[in-house]
Amino acid sequence: MADSTARSHLDRPDILAHVIIWIGIAITAFPIWVAFVASTVSNQSIAQAPMPLLPGSLGWQVYSDVLGVGGNNRTVGTPVALMMWNSFVMAMIIAVGKIVISLMSAYAIVFFRVPFRNVLFWMIFVTLMLPVEVRIIPTLKVVTDLGMLNTMAGLTIPLIASATATLLFRQFFLTIPDELVEAAKMDNAGPVKFFFDVVIPLSTTTIAALFVILFIYGWNQYLWPLLITTDQSMTTIVIGITKMIDTSGGPTDWNRVMATAILTLLPPVMVVVLLQKWFVKGLVETEK
Repeated sequence: MADSTARSHLDRPDILAHVIIWIGIAITAFPIWVAFVASTVSNQSIAQAPMPLLPGSLGWQVYSDVLGVGGNNRTVGTPVALMMWNSFVMAMIIAVGKIVISLMSAYAIVFFRVPFRNVLFWMIFVTLMLPVEVRIIPTLKVVTDLGMLNTMAGLTIPLIASATATLLFRQFFLTIPDELVEAAKMDNAGPVKFFFDVVIPLSTTTIAALFVILFIYGWNQYLWPLLITTDQSMTTIVIGITKMIDTSGGPTDWNRVMATAILTLLPPVMVVVLLQKWFVKGLVETEK
């Protein structure tokens, strides 16, 4: 009798836990809802108090305007669709480049008996203390001297190296059993074949988890694109949002700003949703 009572108690939903979860969801989602509503109403409706909390009738017009034309006078001629494409290409190159370079560097450090390999690894690891913001001036000087201003190469190459991804891949490669290496040697599999046929298939969940993190990192870049691009055709979406906000005291089309903000959320959200299963497995699985 006591066991059945305890079992029924465990089977009942924890109402308090669900209430806390829904409160957290509401706190997180409410600003996004307000931004979406603001993107569908006029600027006069946004300025009035209280602002309406139900979508208006201008949504299609506002979104089509920002996608095809842009925001205010400082971004007109640079459609949001183009800015999103620039950010997407930049984020993809950064994410894929970081993963490829980190895979190869971690593979060399773990599986090749090179002299001072641990020293080399720690030299890579120390670069974590030197983010882009610290080395921004010399990096900008190099990019300028190489003529890479207003180019996708200038936007991405200085951000490709990743000590964090190298560390994560190294730690995972250390868990690969030595028996797999010996079996590959017995099958006459060279380092390249072992890398592509064994190491990469075992690393898929880690790669997926890192791709989500690194894509969002590249998508949200602000300081480096701000310095490296002066041509409007190379403007990224994060820079585009800031340009839509008039800081000189003039009027700001807040419905267009909010529409752009909502559009900016879509690619990262889609990446997280599509790779959610792999992302969670890559973060929680320690034994492959």
